[in-house]
Amino acid sequence: MTSTSETGHAKIVAHFEKLLAVVTAFGADYSPSRSSIQLAALNAQLTAATAAIANINELEATHKHALAARDAAFKPISKLITRVSSALKASGTTPQDIEAALTLVRKLQGRRASRKLTDEEIKELEAQGETVSQASSSQMSFDKRLDNFDKFIQLLNSDAAYCPNEEALKTTSLRALFTQLKAVNLAVINAQISLDEARTTRDNLLYQPGSGVVDTSTDVKNYVKSVYGPSSRQYKSLSSLKFTAPKL
Repeated sequence: MTSTSETGHAKIVAHFEKLLAVVTAFGADYSPSRSSIQLAALNAQLTAATAAIANINELEATHKHALAARDAAFKPISKLITRVSSALKASGTTPQDIEAALTLVRKLQGRRASRKLTDEEIKELEAQGETVSQASSSQMSFDKRLDNFDKFIQLLNSDAAYCPNEEALKTTSLRALFTQLKAVNLAVINAQISLDEARTTRDNLLYQPGSGVVDTSTDVKNYVKSVYGPSSRQYKSLSSLKFTAPKL
């Protein structure tokens, strides 16, 4: 479960740690017959839950670093593509190859081939019986940009007229850059997968019906209530600890 904040999950683990400290202090009075709420099981559950939270914190940091690295790597692409398209225009290649390249340039830079019609212009055309369809110009997802960049490099490779002397504009340099961009994009994907898997593990440990921290805490409270009574100081010390499971 992806959450906008991990603090709620960490708070549940913190409350569980306090609950365990309280029942441990009861000493011999805390002696449930059910093995899953005995002290050994509770300690093991707390250890696992604490480790899951720590693992997510570490993986979130890795994911953020991967995102930042990808953004930095992709940032110069738009200006570089403009330089390459200018070099292609100056190479003496055919107008058809230039137009094919510019189509990919527009996609790489997220621009339209033609001006987007206003709402008023669309209504006027539709009133004249014309069907208006404006395809989205957005080609800016990282996977799509990589695909278009690969096509762009292949187009340049197939054009004998394109042979710039500038190192950064050569197809070999562009292919090396493509490999680098693909690697940083894959690093983000892998980091996200690891983070999602860790969150699934965390959710199972905390919220699995019947065995997660939330339900276990309820069982512990019920046992303490049975031992000391609902009005007892011992039970009240636990009843104030809230364990609310989010919607998964």
